[in-house]
Amino acid sequence: MDFDWQPVWLTLKLAGTTTVLLLIIGTPIAWWLARTQAWYKQALAAVVALPLVLPPTVLGFYLLIMLAPDGPVGQLTQAMGIGTLPFTFEGLVFASVLYSLPFVVQPLQNAFEALGPRPMEVASTLRASPWDRFLTVVIPLARPGFLTAAVLCFAHTIGEFGVVLMIGGNIPGETKVLSVAIYDHVESLEYDQAHLLAAGMLAFSFLVLMTLYLVNGRYTRSHRP
Repeated sequence: MDFDWQPVWLTLKLAGTTTVLLLIIGTPIAWWLARTQAWYKQALAAVVALPLVLPPTVLGFYLLIMLAPDGPVGQLTQAMGIGTLPFTFEGLVFASVLYSLPFVVQPLQNAFEALGPRPMEVASTLRASPWDRFLTVVIPLARPGFLTAAVLCFAHTIGEFGVVLMIGGNIPGETKVLSVAIYDHVESLEYDQAHLLAAGMLAFSFLVLMTLYLVNGRYTRSHRP
């Protein structure tokens, strides 16, 4: 039985790219949500959490309309000379970033809120700038939150199906990720290949979650007073 590694590498590339981008985008959003008292905080938090409750097909449908040549994002990307994003790897990344946003923002927001104001107040008495306080105090203390966010985002992106199928389709080497490949094998009655990919994803998901629980449990025990 020949094994096609292309969906595996493409899925890992998509998950890695999405995780890096979301840690960069999600950290300031989570920090703002953890610190602000603005009246519209809950409304923005609800928008961030929407992908948790929306069916992936609903999100994929509206993303497809936005990214289409006559959609608002499609017109913008064409004006910038990028072209249209549907059925490209870049379109998959765009959709994955939106779909996995709450899996990064919520763990980081919880970690920032758990810190409280005291560490930042102590650092400010030492004349540390806001940027220095964030880099040298907040990030080290919120390390379990960053680890949880990164692992959840990576694992969630690995398992995406509805959104990636609607935005990327099933183009080998370009948008055919693992979940779509499994669906493809089942439709073709190629159950041996489907079993192999599905069992691999099952084992991967278990190992990721087990590692996360072990690392966070060890960190909590080592910092317990």
